[in-house]
Amino acid sequence: MPSNDAQIVISGVGVITCFGVGIDSLWEAMLEGRTGIHKIERFDPSGFTSQVAGELAEDAFKVKKIVPKSHRKATKVMCRDTALAVGAAADAIENARLQTAATSEDPPTISPDRVGCHIGAGLISAEVNELGAALVTSQKEDGTFDLAHWGGEGMQNLTPLWLLKYLPNMLACHVTIVHDCQGPSNTITCCEASSGLSIAESRRVIQRGDADACLSGGAEDRINPLALYRQHCTCRLIDSDGSEDMTTLIQPFSDDANGTVIGEGGGIMIVESKTSCDARNGTPWCTIDGIGCRQSFADSPLEADPNAIESAIKKALAEAKCEPSDIDVIVPLGSGVKQVDDAEREGLSAIFGDNLCSIPTITTIPYTGNCMAGNGAIAISVAAKSIKEQMIPARLGAPKTSGIDAARSDARQQKIDKVLVVTPSEGGQCVAIILGGIEA
Repeated sequence: MPSNDAQIVISGVGVITCFGVGIDSLWEAMLEGRTGIHKIERFDPSGFTSQVAGELAEDAFKVKKIVPKSHRKATKVMCRDTALAVGAAADAIENARLQTAATSEDPPTISPDRVGCHIGAGLISAEVNELGAALVTSQKEDGTFDLAHWGGEGMQNLTPLWLLKYLPNMLACHVTIVHDCQGPSNTITCCEASSGLSIAESRRVIQRGDADACLSGGAEDRINPLALYRQHCTCRLIDSDGSEDMTTLIQPFSDDANGTVIGEGGGIMIVESKTSCDARNGTPWCTIDGIGCRQSFADSPLEADPNAIESAIKKALAEAKCEPSDIDVIVPLGSGVKQVDDAEREGLSAIFGDNLCSIPTITTIPYTGNCMAGNGAIAISVAAKSIKEQMIPARLGAPKTSGIDAARSDARQQKIDKVLVVTPSEGGQCVAIILGGIEA
């Protein structure tokens, strides 16, 4: 039975971003310095000041092509967020060379009762056409909205299975049904920190002996008028009509940083005990050496707590039994929201001091937009890929940053053994994860 000292690895990586399905499409774009942010095409964004996003092409991903025939009816009650999670899980399972009930008629590689699932989700936005068709039935003759009618009769005009489509736990629900995961399952809804916290949950489940492997990560679709409006109200978004240079639009850690943009996507990873991975001749990408989780109480979505960031990193370093000098690369949130960036830099400086300027960073949001609950999974996947390839991808953004190595730069080779991924969130949660290389 595994214990708290058991080595836990990431043995498979599945990613969906605006570049398509798979880590390779994202990685190639990051090596080239090619952003996926463009003017929103899914709906008319002209009523918003921020009209751009990390949007996946409509024909680039169809969940019906991912699931077995026996599950295709279920795709009718999968919202976009759920579909992204199902797609990323399928990619991760293929990447890890696992067999499940969805991929083969042969016995599964790992017994279903030993496979858990922990997926981060966001506040899922209903499709406007579905919600609007019901809302219009509660319109008064003068054109105003009748709230009393909506509460009594109007809501009855929603389709019978409407709620099942938009519950946050539907991401993990559908993934576990498709792949017959019978181990512990949970959903975490903590904005950008959701993915990292889900991986922390998976690691605990494996360490206490309740599973050998877990599908873990997060996904979210923000390219929806309601979701875009929510973010608009937080004042976190950068004003853009899509005519600017998208490679310099988001400027993490720059004095000129003035906002972020939304995105859709996420990632699911196979988090597995090293013993299980070795027993099935798997090929791990990296180890999960330490995790620290903290809660801050910022006054607004524009703020983050540097003390919580510092504390989370200290906890992760202690668990990993390493010093700040052991960290080769940092993957921060790097959202381009100045107040959040400043708090990140302050929290990191408290740990690394003057050496922070000499530790290279990897910033993903300028490529994909902020995918919220899926953002941490994308960052962790890229960190794992960096360890595997011993490469730091190109950085987009400003030509100059102060106090941290996050300015625009080309891709380069570098020896990488340990990577720190730090994710403060809009909700105040913060998670720090240290990934390590696999010893030859």
